[in-house]
Amino acid sequence: AQCTERYDAIAAHATDAEALLRDAGDGLAATLSHDALMHRLWYDLRAQALFEESFRLDVADIDASLERMIWRIVAAYADLVGVAPRCTAGLAYAAFDGLFQQALLRHLSGDAAALDDLRSGTRVLLTRLV
Repeated sequence: AQCTERYDAIAAHATDAEALLRDAGDGLAATLSHDALMHRLWYDLRAQALFEESFRLDVADIDASLERMIWRIVAAYADLVGVAPRCTAGLAYAAFDGLFQQALLRHLSGDAAALDDLRSGTRVLLTRLV
């Protein structure tokens, strides 16, 4: 819930598209850096839900919340540039989730470029999805 609130503020307070691109990338990089262990646990829990049915409902709820969070960012960016998103909420979430998971793995492996690549990848994804 705390994670999604950060991004709701980014989406709600964005006044121009360039600021939203920057703030979204900075936000993802900051949460990855500060909460890497929690995110590592999340990906483990999500993988375990493939094997353990008792995890599936909670994982589905969290996943849906994260998808809505990403969609609010995509929709805010689309509004700021005056066009409709070119994707669904599910596709946007899948793309950002993959970008984030790759950056997390690289960050945990000591790759100094992981956070900057996440920032630039966020910019690229948002501009391609809208």
